[in-house]
Amino acid sequence: MILLVVGTDRVDAGKTTFSVGLLERTGARGYKPRAGNDFWFDHDDCRRALAEGRLYGKDAYRLARAEERGRTPERLNPVHRLWRPTPGGGTGLLGQRDREFIVDRLGRGDDATFVRNATADVPPAVAEALPLADAIPVESVDAFNDLAERRYVPAFAELADELEAAEVAVVESYSDIAQPLQSLDPAAVAAVAAVEPGRARIYPGDRYCRACEIASSSPKDGALEKRVPDVLEYLDPIDRVQLPPLGSDDRRDPARIEAAYAEAYDALLAAARRAGTA
Repeated sequence: MILLVVGTDRVDAGKTTFSVGLLERTGARGYKPRAGNDFWFDHDDCRRALAEGRLYGKDAYRLARAEERGRTPERLNPVHRLWRPTPGGGTGLLGQRDREFIVDRLGRGDDATFVRNATADVPPAVAEALPLADAIPVESVDAFNDLAERRYVPAFAELADELEAAEVAVVESYSDIAQPLQSLDPAAVAAVAAVEPGRARIYPGDRYCRACEIASSSPKDGALEKRVPDVLEYLDPIDRVQLPPLGSDDRRDPARIEAAYAEAYDALLAAARRAGTA
């Protein structure tokens, strides 16, 4: 059974905090199929990972700690992207406004592969910390898309198989993307929580996945992906639950999150149970 957590805002929707409390509530395995952070704006998080010769972000780190299974952040997150602000503005290769990608980690173990943006300058701290001498360089969107088909897609398919076999899995999407894994069997998604500051909207997994099929796509990271707001235009939630604001101490404690968001978790799990008996 998969519980999918998506966000309606590109930044700071509250997905990870919601997912951490949901892991506390269910004892599930946590996953963040795709993640990323910015070498400038998330510098402390980058330094923590780079000091260990690794590349991961705070979201996967928080999920790994919350599930208490002794797994590394990389085990929850097969693809992590490191961004940086774009010098002089613009988007850069695979970029968004005012930022460009530097390097991807592809893989969940010691055999991880790094993919480097050959059109960008890699910060010295990144080049010194990561084994980029053997990184795969990409110089265009077409080259990246070709590599994605050969290397990224199989990695995501492997993760999808693992998720579908799990008794309970909490899967957190990234940004405002509706489907973090397009290879996932829609029948495995029991229920969906669309999170934004102040509330969560609850949807049956089957209806949400059907809406993803008909929603319009938007260009992102060299591919066409469905965005949560576009998908939700086709759906009415089966429940709307208010989420109270939490202080930093509360957000660091999974048990406090679980208590504060209990009503939302009740609604999500009720939707999942209904899906299981349909």
